[in-house]
Amino acid sequence: MGPSRRSVLAGTLAGIGTAAIATSGRAASNAARFSLKFAPHEGSFASRGGVIEQIAYAADQGFTAWEDNEATSRPVAQQEAMAKAFRQRGMTMGVLVASMPKWSQYRPLLGSGDRTEQDAMLADIRASIDVAKRFDARWMTVVTGFMDPKVPVDIQTARIIEVMRRAGDIAAQHDVVLVMEPLNTITNHPNIFMRTIPQGFAVATAVNNPSVKVLADLYHAQIQAGNLIPTLDSCWDEIAYIQFGDNPGRLEPGTGEINYHNIVRWLKARRYAGVIGMEHGNSLDGRAGEDRLIAAYRAIDAA
Repeated sequence: MGPSRRSVLAGTLAGIGTAAIATSGRAASNAARFSLKFAPHEGSFASRGGVIEQIAYAADQGFTAWEDNEATSRPVAQQEAMAKAFRQRGMTMGVLVASMPKWSQYRPLLGSGDRTEQDAMLADIRASIDVAKRFDARWMTVVTGFMDPKVPVDIQTARIIEVMRRAGDIAAQHDVVLVMEPLNTITNHPNIFMRTIPQGFAVATAVNNPSVKVLADLYHAQIQAGNLIPTLDSCWDEIAYIQFGDNPGRLEPGTGEINYHNIVRWLKARRYAGVIGMEHGNSLDGRAGEDRLIAAYRAIDAA
């Protein structure tokens, strides 16, 4: 996750065989459903119209899920229209962001001991639950804030465990799952607190609530630490949601260094039935980029 998925810049494609890419200038409808719940987002199919038209097009191409970081900021009427489209198409709603950090201010500092910032995040979670119910959404993303340079890391960790216990109690009352997202500090989010999947695993294990789990965004994980499959394997009990994005560039699979064919094989062997958010941009603009996006996911889904 970042300040806005819609602002991800297009890059150049490498690593996808051109034979797998539609070149006709027109994407043919493909009703065959993907075997995994890959979830596009607004902007994945921007040439098709507004968000409702994009959802319909995605469903026509075989996608069975959708993701929307910005769901809580949408007008209620639009939320309801999107939810209706999901139900009509049999699509699963993926994550929405429960409490958006103040990226430019490097806030909140949840480990600082400032109860005001902690309470503000919990208030955001309570408000977001109404939105999640509107979408029949099960998962909500939580970013555990930024590092406080004045407080030892171990103390910050203990405080974040405590606030996530409070958050988990709220979520459990409404049968939703808060998924904490580790983010990379090297390319996108300097000074973020939660940086690795194992760190998220440690916090989730200490919280000990099935309503508090980890979101494994493999773009961030590759930048920060790599070793993706062994890390997923060792932390699997606390991982409830997956996101894809290749590195470098944060574009579709096949544009960078991550072997998503092997990742998909591993997830299928694990019988992962959850949503996989397509948390990235398209490597080409317009319909050519949309065709290429679909082809990239067809290729890895066949793994």
